[in-house]
Amino acid sequence: MSSLSLYDTLTRTTSPFVPIKAGEVGIYLCGATVQAPPHIGHVRSGVNFDILRRWLSKSGYNVTFIRNVTDIDDKILHKAVHEKMPWWAVAMKYERAFSDAYAALNVQPPTYEPRATGHITQMIELMALLIERGAAYAPGNGDVYLEVRKLNSYLTLSRQKVDDLQPAADADETNKKDPRDFALWKAAKPGDPSWPTPWGPGRPGWHLECSAMAHAYLGEAFDIHGGGLDLIFPHHENEIAQSEAAGYAFSKRWMHNAWVTASGEKMSKSLGNSLQVAELLKTVRGIELRWYLGSAHYRSMLEFSHEALAESATAFRRIEGFLNRATEILGTAPTPVISQSFTDAMNDDLAVPTALAGISEALRLGNSAITSGDKAVIAAAASEIRGALEILGCDPFDPVFATAGGEDLTSALDGVIQLAMAQRTAARERKDFAASDQIRDGLAALGIIIEDTAQGPRWSISQISEK
Repeated sequence: MSSLSLYDTLTRTTSPFVPIKAGEVGIYLCGATVQAPPHIGHVRSGVNFDILRRWLSKSGYNVTFIRNVTDIDDKILHKAVHEKMPWWAVAMKYERAFSDAYAALNVQPPTYEPRATGHITQMIELMALLIERGAAYAPGNGDVYLEVRKLNSYLTLSRQKVDDLQPAADADETNKKDPRDFALWKAAKPGDPSWPTPWGPGRPGWHLECSAMAHAYLGEAFDIHGGGLDLIFPHHENEIAQSEAAGYAFSKRWMHNAWVTASGEKMSKSLGNSLQVAELLKTVRGIELRWYLGSAHYRSMLEFSHEALAESATAFRRIEGFLNRATEILGTAPTPVISQSFTDAMNDDLAVPTALAGISEALRLGNSAITSGDKAVIAAAASEIRGALEILGCDPFDPVFATAGGEDLTSALDGVIQLAMAQRTAARERKDFAASDQIRDGLAALGIIIEDTAQGPRWSISQISEK
């Protein structure tokens, strides 16, 4: 049986995964800076690392998963002015938007989700240690900087050279020993939020929070640090610098997901091509959007188009339709089973595209078995598909995809549609085809497709209609 191998951005190699502590895995994922609604570029990271977490758990590991929230930042302060709201209200507003998006896409809640503003004490302690060790300095104006030229391993993740860097644009350079030194702490400005420190009031630099919170929740060394490619420099480089200068081993392995692109460019607000999750969920279901975002290998760019999303959703509905037919024929939902081919694919650096090829083959065999009436093959194919979908977070039998307002509506929805189908059947039996077609077309307008089969009429969801 194959063992799990994962890519490491630091070494640029794929190697066997061996946790620091047997049976335990600690993961830190850089979460959202909550200054705007999430677009699909933001949540791809959540989906990719949720698949990793699910696979590690299925492989028998006890996973501690930390995903932070950056709730104080220049962008948040700017948005507060623009929206005429307190900065903390802006942060909470968009933190909730991210939480809603993660929930809609069945991204499991982290073990702990620390906020930056809740860990100022740990940040001050880390800065004091860095100053004591001679790695950081306070010029006297309230700022605190890390002195990058004193670090032996700086830029090993991005493989750059210090002399090639542009000056860090996070404070007045006249206060720095070197223009490339970066701010651990920013002195208070009039009207901005601030916290007291031995070096003066201010607020944390972006990089400091993650080093402090990773240490607080996972200790001096942990197994995996994750995030998007855009975080390699400067954020992750500076996290490594702070942590190693403090004497911490920090992360053993670095994993980065690629971007969602539009017209070949990274999706961002500056390009004007952001696609908010809430808007896309008006055109496809959460399970379908997750399927689309999780279908590419996590290290491959995902070029977005509405056409590609629609095709992906259609492909998923074929899989879902087979599982529903299999359940009708077998009289019970198939039990999830992890196949050897799926295991081999996932153990090969989470090779989801290879795993999807296995799902396609099982779907082909299952549909052929429905035609021939071979229940044993139907059951085997359906169980294999459901086992894979469970790890990919796209199991249509998962109650999370049938929940609204905390109440499971599966039975109620099925009952209403079954009633409509019974009325349609009655209309057909009395040869009132106009009424039959009206019921069918009315359901279709709501995204409910009726299919007449040898076992009788059955329904499936086509899409979420525009409101």
